Parts: sequence; structure tokens; C-alpha cells
Amino acid sequence: MLFDWKQALLPYEQVVDELLVKFKGIMREFQVAGNISPIENVTGRVKSVASIIEKTNRRNIPLDKALDVLEDIAGVRIICRFVDDIYEVINLIKKRDGIDMDIIQEEDYIKNTKTSGYKSYHITINYPIFIQGEHKKFKCEIQIRTLAMNFWATIEHSLRYKFDKTVPNEIRDRLKVCAEAAFQLDMEMDKIKYELMETKSLMENKEEIINRIIHNIHILYNNSNIENKNEYNHQFIELYQENNLDKLREFNTELETLLQEIGEN
Repeated sequence: MLFDWKQALLPYEQVVDELLVKFKGIMREFQVAGNISPIENVTGRVKSVASIIEKTNRRNIPLDKALDVLEDIAGVRIICRFVDDIYEVINLIKKRDGIDMDIIQEEDYIKNTKTSGYKSYHITINYPIFIQGEHKKFKCEIQIRTLAMNFWATIEHSLRYKFDKTVPNEIRDRLKVCAEAAFQLDMEMDKIKYELMETKSLMENKEEIINRIIHNIHILYNNSNIENKNEYNHQFIELYQENNLDKLREFNTELETLLQEIGEN
């Protein structure tokens, strides 16, 4: 009797479908909250029968043990914009450990790059589903990588299979150089992100201080006991043009101290 692969792989398809819903739900949670999701995109697949047979032959695994031994029959790939986003996604997954999935293995190929140059973070989980009246757990490999890492991995994978895994050594070396270049691009993009975040934070702080100064000056103008009110406005304009956040903070502190003294008198 022939082995029914279609029936055997059905639970893995359910695992992938449910995980895609979960991770897309995480993306929506960030979007609804008005935040940028660390997940740029998420896809999934179940290995084809041909891929399963090829891998069992390559690893000398009996075909009838494939479903028990192979950990990546079900696979989900999460793509992130930045390297830091990868570790944020990892933390999100770890928070679910023991709740709706069980982490059984982690492989950090970002810090421990493969000899080929491959970089990615792999988490293997046991995922519970209810199928055919039974509650069972099935393994799934979650790959988390940046757009640059995914571009390199996709090209490298296609070249290996196009050349029947006999890629010339010179090409392998050039691929490793490309992998490092892609990672350096990721690192530079991370730096740019943080610099922009710092700039945004400074701009927000400046706007907040300016609004408070304007508010305090209005209070001073409405107080008949304050003399030389225009001097405060002129001083503010000079400081605003100087664009020195520390001096603006000091000026606002002086205004608030003055208003407090007026209030006590």
C-alpha cells in the first residue's frame, strides 16, 4: 500500500495556516496601536514530497522516519526591516512559549554565521492543533531574517540548486563576500534608524519646551504685576533662533520659577 503523503502533510498545512494568522495578527496589533510592526512580511510553506525525499536521502534518514525526524516540514518565514527587529520578534515568540506553542530549539545564524555566509535566526517549535478528533503537536521551523538576508539566501539557494550543488569555489567565495556586504548594509540601516529616532525625539522635546514657554509667556502677559513683559518675548525669540535646546529649557525653568513666585505673593 502506497504511503498517503497528501493526508500525512495535511496537519502541517494547518500548522502553517494557523501560524500565518497569528503573526499577521501581531502585525495588525502594531498598526492599530499606531506603531511600526517589527514584522515586514510573513510567509509559510509545507515541504514538497520531492524535497522531503531529497533531504532524507542526503541525511541518510529512512523515509518512513521523515515525519518524525525532519523539523522543517512546516516552515514559516518572517521578514524584518532591521536586525534589531529580528530580536524583537524573537522576544514576541518567546512570550508565547508554553502558551500556544513550545520552543524546542533555537539557532542563531546571525551571530554564528554559516560557512556559506548564510545569516538567519531559526526557532523550531512544537505547535498544537486539533485534527481528526485528536489533539496533536507538530514541529515547525520559524526563520526570522532581514530583507537583505532574505535576498541573499534566496539567490544563493537558487544558484546551488541550478548548479546541482556544485557551485565553483570562486563563486562560493564571492557569495560569502556578498553576504557580508548585505550584513554591513543591515548594520548601517540600523544606525540610520537610531539616528533618525534620536532626531525625532529631540524635535519632539523641542516642540514640547517651546509650547510650554509660549504658554508661560501668555500667563505673564495676563498678569498686571509683571513689568517689562516684552523682554521675555524678545528673549524667547532670540533663543528660538539660536536653536539651543538646553538654553530653551533653562529659560522655561526661569519662567516657571517666576510664575511660582507670583503665585505665592
